Amino acid sequence: MADLGNPTNTIAILNKYNFVFRKKFGQNFLIDTHVLDKIIRAAEITRDDFVIEIGPGIGTLTQYLCENAGQVLAVEIDRMLIPVLSETLSAYDNVTVINEDVMKLDLGDIIEQQRGEMKVKVVANLPYYITTPVIMSLLEKKLPLTSITVMVQKEVAERMQAQPGTGDYGALSLAVKYYSEPYVAAYVPPNCFMPRPKVGSAVIRLKLHERPVIEVRDEELLFNMIRASFNQRRKTLVNALNNYSEIAFTREEIANALKDEGLPENIRGEALSLEQFAGLANRLCKY
Repeated sequence: MADLGNPTNTIAILNKYNFVFRKKFGQNFLIDTHVLDKIIRAAEITRDDFVIEIGPGIGTLTQYLCENAGQVLAVEIDRMLIPVLSETLSAYDNVTVINEDVMKLDLGDIIEQQRGEMKVKVVANLPYYITTPVIMSLLEKKLPLTSITVMVQKEVAERMQAQPGTGDYGALSLAVKYYSEPYVAAYVPPNCFMPRPKVGSAVIRLKLHERPVIEVRDEELLFNMIRASFNQRRKTLVNALNNYSEIAFTREEIANALKDEGLPENIRGEALSLEQFAGLANRLCKY
Protein backbone atom coordinates (compact mmCIF):
# COMPACT_ATOMS: atom_id res chain seq x y z
CA MET A 1 0.00 0.00 0.00
CA ALA A 2 1.38 3.40 -1.03
CA ASP A 3 2.38 5.53 1.96
CA LEU A 4 0.21 8.64 1.69
CA GLY A 5 2.63 10.51 3.94
CA ASN A 6 4.67 10.82 0.73
CA PRO A 7 3.49 13.92 -1.22
CA THR A 8 3.87 12.14 -4.58
CA ASN A 9 1.45 9.40 -3.52
CA THR A 10 -1.01 11.95 -2.14
CA ILE A 11 -1.02 13.88 -5.43
CA ALA A 12 -1.46 10.66 -7.41
CA ILE A 13 -4.54 9.52 -5.47
CA LEU A 14 -6.10 13.01 -5.57
CA ASN A 15 -5.61 13.18 -9.34
CA LYS A 16 -6.97 9.68 -9.85
CA TYR A 17 -10.27 10.63 -8.22
CA ASN A 18 -10.30 14.22 -9.53
CA PHE A 19 -10.63 15.33 -5.95
CA VAL A 20 -11.33 19.00 -5.28
CA PHE A 21 -10.62 20.42 -1.83
CA ARG A 22 -13.74 21.85 -0.25
CA LYS A 23 -13.17 24.87 1.94
CA LYS A 24 -16.30 24.24 4.04
CA PHE A 25 -14.72 21.03 5.37
CA GLY A 26 -11.37 22.66 6.20
CA GLN A 27 -9.40 19.94 4.40
CA ASN A 28 -5.61 19.98 4.87
CA PHE A 29 -3.99 16.56 4.33
CA LEU A 30 -0.75 15.61 6.09
CA ILE A 31 2.22 14.93 3.80
CA ASP A 32 5.02 14.34 6.30
CA THR A 33 5.86 10.84 7.56
CA HIS A 34 7.83 12.19 10.56
CA VAL A 35 4.75 14.04 11.83
CA LEU A 36 2.61 10.93 11.35
CA ASP A 37 5.07 8.90 13.41
CA LYS A 38 4.98 11.58 16.13
CA ILE A 39 1.18 11.39 16.31
CA ILE A 40 1.25 7.60 16.73
CA ARG A 41 3.93 7.86 19.43
CA ALA A 42 2.12 10.67 21.27
CA ALA A 43 -1.14 8.70 21.29
CA GLU A 44 0.75 5.57 22.46
CA ILE A 45 -1.28 3.38 20.09
CA THR A 46 -1.12 -0.40 20.65
CA ARG A 47 -3.04 -3.47 19.49
CA ASP A 48 -5.11 -3.17 22.67
CA ASP A 49 -6.66 0.11 21.43
CA PHE A 50 -9.94 0.91 19.70
CA VAL A 51 -9.17 4.18 17.89
CA ILE A 52 -11.74 6.68 16.65
CA GLU A 53 -10.39 8.93 13.92
CA ILE A 54 -12.33 12.07 13.02
CA GLY A 55 -11.84 13.34 9.48
CA PRO A 56 -9.58 10.69 7.91
CA GLY A 57 -9.45 12.55 4.58
CA ILE A 58 -7.76 10.25 2.07
CA GLY A 59 -6.60 7.87 4.82
CA THR A 60 -3.05 9.15 5.41
CA LEU A 61 -3.12 8.93 9.21
CA THR A 62 -5.64 6.07 9.06
CA GLN A 63 -3.06 3.78 7.44
CA TYR A 64 -0.66 4.42 10.33
CA LEU A 65 -3.44 3.80 12.87
CA CYS A 66 -4.41 0.51 11.20
CA GLU A 67 -0.79 -0.62 11.36
CA ASN A 68 -0.65 -0.03 15.12
CA ALA A 69 -4.16 -0.29 16.63
CA GLY A 70 -6.48 -3.20 17.26
CA GLN A 71 -9.50 -1.58 15.60
CA VAL A 72 -10.04 1.76 13.88
CA LEU A 73 -13.30 3.63 13.31
CA ALA A 74 -12.87 6.46 10.79
CA VAL A 75 -15.64 9.07 10.65
CA GLU A 76 -15.61 11.12 7.44
CA ILE A 77 -18.21 13.78 6.62
CA ASP A 78 -17.26 14.27 2.94
CA ARG A 79 -18.98 11.57 0.83
CA MET A 80 -16.60 12.36 -2.06
CA LEU A 81 -13.79 10.79 0.00
CA ILE A 82 -15.51 7.47 0.70
CA PRO A 83 -14.45 5.84 -2.62
CA VAL A 84 -10.90 7.12 -2.04
CA LEU A 85 -10.82 5.57 1.42
CA SER A 86 -12.13 2.28 0.03
CA GLU A 87 -8.98 2.09 -2.09
CA THR A 88 -6.37 3.51 0.29
CA LEU A 89 -7.52 1.31 3.20
CA SER A 90 -8.28 -1.85 1.17
CA ALA A 91 -5.28 -3.69 2.66
CA TYR A 92 -6.63 -3.46 6.20
CA ASP A 93 -9.33 -5.60 7.83
CA ASN A 94 -9.31 -3.72 11.14
CA VAL A 95 -10.93 -0.47 9.95
CA THR A 96 -14.52 0.67 9.53
CA VAL A 97 -15.29 3.87 7.62
CA ILE A 98 -18.58 5.68 8.15
CA ASN A 99 -19.82 8.70 6.22
CA GLU A 100 -21.26 10.82 9.03
CA ASP A 101 -20.98 14.16 10.83
CA VAL A 102 -19.24 13.27 14.11
CA MET A 103 -21.21 15.99 15.93
CA LYS A 104 -24.45 14.14 15.13
CA LEU A 105 -23.13 10.68 15.90
CA ASP A 106 -23.87 8.69 19.06
CA LEU A 107 -20.28 7.73 19.79
CA GLY A 108 -21.22 6.33 23.17
CA ASP A 109 -23.44 3.71 21.56
CA ILE A 110 -20.80 2.82 18.95
CA ILE A 111 -18.11 2.44 21.60
CA GLU A 112 -20.35 0.22 23.72
CA GLN A 113 -21.10 -2.05 20.76
CA GLN A 114 -17.65 -2.28 19.18
CA ARG A 115 -14.77 -1.74 21.60
CA GLY A 116 -14.97 -5.02 23.55
CA GLU A 117 -12.20 -4.96 26.17
CA MET A 118 -10.04 -2.46 24.27
CA LYS A 119 -9.05 1.00 25.49
CA VAL A 120 -10.69 3.80 23.51
CA LYS A 121 -8.63 6.66 22.08
CA VAL A 122 -9.46 9.49 19.71
CA VAL A 123 -6.80 10.47 17.18
CA ALA A 124 -7.43 13.10 14.51
CA ASN A 125 -6.07 15.77 12.22
CA LEU A 126 -9.03 18.03 13.00
CA PRO A 127 -10.38 20.65 10.58
CA TYR A 128 -9.60 23.95 12.30
CA TYR A 129 -13.13 25.36 12.01
CA ILE A 130 -14.56 22.59 14.18
CA THR A 131 -11.69 21.93 16.61
CA THR A 132 -13.12 23.43 19.79
CA PRO A 133 -16.72 22.14 19.35
CA VAL A 134 -15.45 18.60 18.69
CA ILE A 135 -13.06 18.56 21.66
CA MET A 136 -15.65 20.04 24.04
CA SER A 137 -18.27 17.55 22.81
CA LEU A 138 -15.90 14.61 23.41
CA LEU A 139 -15.07 15.85 26.91
CA GLU A 140 -18.57 16.84 28.02
CA LYS A 141 -20.16 13.57 26.88
CA LYS A 142 -17.85 11.78 29.32
CA LEU A 143 -17.18 8.96 26.88
CA PRO A 144 -14.97 6.12 28.14
CA LEU A 145 -11.87 7.58 26.51
CA THR A 146 -8.27 7.13 27.65
CA SER A 147 -6.90 10.00 25.58
CA ILE A 148 -7.57 12.46 22.75
CA THR A 149 -4.60 13.17 20.47
CA VAL A 150 -5.32 15.80 17.85
CA MET A 151 -3.68 18.11 15.36
CA VAL A 152 -4.97 21.61 16.01
CA GLN A 153 -4.07 25.20 15.25
CA LYS A 154 -1.00 26.23 17.25
CA GLU A 155 -2.89 29.02 19.00
CA VAL A 156 -5.64 26.59 20.08
CA ALA A 157 -3.04 24.24 21.58
CA GLU A 158 -1.59 27.20 23.48
CA ARG A 159 -5.04 28.14 24.78
CA MET A 160 -5.61 24.58 25.99
CA GLN A 161 -2.56 24.63 28.24
CA ALA A 162 -2.60 28.34 29.18
CA GLN A 163 -2.18 29.43 32.80
CA PRO A 164 -4.23 31.98 34.80
CA GLY A 165 -3.44 35.62 34.12
CA THR A 166 -2.18 35.07 30.57
CA GLY A 167 -3.84 36.33 27.38
CA ASP A 168 -4.47 32.79 26.08
CA TYR A 169 -6.19 31.67 29.29
CA GLY A 170 -9.93 31.14 28.97
CA ALA A 171 -12.90 28.78 29.22
CA LEU A 172 -11.21 26.21 26.96
CA SER A 173 -8.11 26.14 29.19
CA LEU A 174 -10.24 25.43 32.25
CA ALA A 175 -12.44 22.80 30.59
CA VAL A 176 -9.42 20.92 29.26
CA LYS A 177 -7.75 20.98 32.68
CA TYR A 178 -10.95 19.84 34.41
CA TYR A 179 -11.23 16.74 32.24
CA SER A 180 -7.63 15.99 31.26
CA GLU A 181 -3.91 16.66 31.35
CA PRO A 182 -2.74 18.42 28.14
CA TYR A 183 0.67 17.81 26.58
CA VAL A 184 1.95 19.34 23.33
CA ALA A 185 3.86 16.57 21.53
CA ALA A 186 4.98 18.52 18.45
CA TYR A 187 4.70 21.79 16.60
CA VAL A 188 4.02 21.37 12.88
CA PRO A 189 4.79 23.99 10.18
CA PRO A 190 2.37 24.71 7.30
CA ASN A 191 4.55 22.95 4.69
CA CYS A 192 3.62 19.57 6.21
CA PHE A 193 0.13 19.87 4.72
CA MET A 194 -1.58 19.92 1.35
CA PRO A 195 -2.88 22.52 0.77
CA ARG A 196 -0.76 24.61 3.13
CA PRO A 197 -2.73 26.31 5.93
CA LYS A 198 -1.92 29.93 6.73
CA VAL A 199 -1.00 29.15 10.33
CA GLY A 200 1.20 26.75 12.27
CA SER A 201 -0.23 23.65 13.91
CA ALA A 202 0.45 21.49 16.95
CA VAL A 203 -0.14 17.90 18.02
CA ILE A 204 -1.66 17.91 21.50
CA ARG A 205 -2.56 14.93 23.63
CA LEU A 206 -5.23 15.19 26.30
CA LYS A 207 -4.83 12.34 28.78
CA LEU A 208 -8.21 12.04 30.45
CA HIS A 209 -8.40 11.90 34.23
CA GLU A 210 -9.58 8.56 35.62
CA ARG A 211 -11.27 10.46 38.43
CA PRO A 212 -11.92 14.21 38.98
CA VAL A 213 -8.87 16.17 40.10
CA ILE A 214 -11.04 18.67 41.98
CA GLU A 215 -14.13 18.23 44.12
CA VAL A 216 -17.08 20.29 42.94
CA ARG A 217 -20.64 20.03 44.24
CA ASP A 218 -22.38 21.44 41.17
CA GLU A 219 -20.56 20.92 37.86
CA GLU A 220 -23.17 22.90 35.93
CA LEU A 221 -22.71 25.91 38.21
CA LEU A 222 -18.93 25.68 37.85
CA PHE A 223 -19.06 25.83 34.06
CA ASN A 224 -21.71 28.57 34.05
CA MET A 225 -19.37 30.63 36.22
CA ILE A 226 -16.48 29.98 33.86
CA ARG A 227 -18.57 30.94 30.80
CA ALA A 228 -19.81 34.09 32.51
CA SER A 229 -16.28 35.12 33.47
CA PHE A 230 -14.88 34.84 29.96
CA ASN A 231 -17.95 36.09 28.09
CA GLN A 232 -17.20 39.42 29.77
CA ARG A 233 -13.54 38.99 30.69
CA ARG A 234 -12.87 42.71 31.16
CA LYS A 235 -15.49 42.93 33.89
CA THR A 236 -14.83 42.05 37.51
CA LEU A 237 -15.95 38.57 38.47
CA VAL A 238 -18.74 39.97 40.67
CA ASN A 239 -20.22 41.93 37.76
CA ALA A 240 -19.73 39.13 35.22
CA LEU A 241 -21.51 36.57 37.42
CA ASN A 242 -24.21 39.00 38.50
CA ASN A 243 -25.04 39.80 34.86
CA TYR A 244 -25.21 36.15 33.73
CA SER A 245 -28.78 34.87 33.48
CA GLU A 246 -27.89 31.25 34.33
CA ILE A 247 -26.48 32.23 37.73
CA ALA A 248 -29.12 32.99 40.34
CA PHE A 249 -27.01 34.47 43.14
CA THR A 250 -27.20 38.08 44.28
CA ARG A 251 -24.29 40.46 43.98
CA GLU A 252 -23.93 40.43 47.76
CA GLU A 253 -23.77 36.61 47.89
CA ILE A 254 -21.10 36.56 45.18
CA ALA A 255 -19.06 39.24 46.97
CA ASN A 256 -19.35 37.35 50.28
CA ALA A 257 -18.30 34.08 48.65
CA LEU A 258 -15.21 35.78 47.19
CA LYS A 259 -14.35 37.20 50.60
CA ASP A 260 -14.79 33.80 52.26
CA GLU A 261 -12.44 32.27 49.68
CA GLY A 262 -9.84 34.95 50.43
CA LEU A 263 -10.24 36.65 47.05
CA PRO A 264 -10.56 40.43 46.46
CA GLU A 265 -13.96 41.73 45.35
CA ASN A 266 -12.46 43.43 42.27
CA ILE A 267 -10.78 40.28 40.93
CA ARG A 268 -11.44 39.18 37.32
CA GLY A 269 -12.19 35.63 36.27
CA GLU A 270 -9.02 35.44 34.15
CA ALA A 271 -6.97 35.52 37.38
CA LEU A 272 -8.61 32.44 38.94
CA SER A 273 -7.26 28.90 38.71
CA LEU A 274 -9.57 25.91 38.22
CA GLU A 275 -9.22 25.11 41.93
CA GLN A 276 -10.27 28.66 42.87
CA PHE A 277 -13.29 28.53 40.55
CA ALA A 278 -14.28 25.21 42.15
CA GLY A 279 -13.84 26.62 45.65
CA LEU A 280 -16.03 29.61 44.77
CA ALA A 281 -18.70 27.39 43.21
CA ASN A 282 -18.75 25.15 46.29
CA ARG A 283 -19.00 28.22 48.54
CA LEU A 284 -21.97 29.58 46.54
CA CYS A 285 -23.67 26.17 46.76
CA LYS A 286 -23.89 26.69 50.53
CA TYR A 287 -26.20 29.66 49.88
